[in-house]
Amino acid sequence: MNHYLVFLKKELVEHARTYKLLIMLVVFTIFGITNPLIAKLTPELLASFMPEGMSMTIPEPTALDSWAQFFKNTQQMGMIVLVLVFSGVLSSEISRGTLINLLTKGLSRQAVILAKYSAMLLVWSLSILLSAALTWVYTMYLFPKDHLGVGYLLFAISCMWLFGAFLLALLLSSATLVQGNYGSLLLTGLMVVLLMALNIIPSIKEYNPVSVASKTMELAAGKIDPSSVYTAVEITAVASLGLIALAVIVFRKKRL
Repeated sequence: MNHYLVFLKKELVEHARTYKLLIMLVVFTIFGITNPLIAKLTPELLASFMPEGMSMTIPEPTALDSWAQFFKNTQQMGMIVLVLVFSGVLSSEISRGTLINLLTKGLSRQAVILAKYSAMLLVWSLSILLSAALTWVYTMYLFPKDHLGVGYLLFAISCMWLFGAFLLALLLSSATLVQGNYGSLLLTGLMVVLLMALNIIPSIKEYNPVSVASKTMELAAGKIDPSSVYTAVEITAVASLGLIALAVIVFRKKRL
């Protein structure tokens, strides 16, 4: 336990020194501020680009449009930034040989994996929480008359967080299986593409981790009941734990 806490502190300090924490916070701060602005200004921008003489009925933007931007930006650009920022979280230390000295001094390999995942998860949690909070504040300011159901919205945000946690577990386990930053990125990308391809099969969709992220907007809008994604949520959580367990097992046997 002591080894885990010491290495976790070291990881958090390194994320701050290498600007990983700063990049994540800046990117998700931008998302949080611009989500409501994009929703508010989109109808005006569409109207300004329409040819002269052409008329089109554009519905008034609502708070739901702001949250649609939140889930869209987080699911697409946010996840890409998350994976890219932490792509070298293990392979860079292996290539530099910095882990060898620590391991020879008694640091357990299990503590390394658990601390690295915990540090990434803390940064991810802080980032999405910051983005959601900013989106909430600016949405209430720009759309004061709208009232969005808080229950499903919070659950939808939690589902997005869970999918990010799953991606981080997949990235870390990939880093133990292959060499180099690009190898772990490629393997993670291939697995995500495979899951997205499987998601078009109705019989598999209910159990697919991708469904946890893809149905967040429907949850926020109240179009589907949370119970419809419970199975996918449970499988995603178990899969994340399984991937971390796999990373620990593989890393224990890995030659550095």
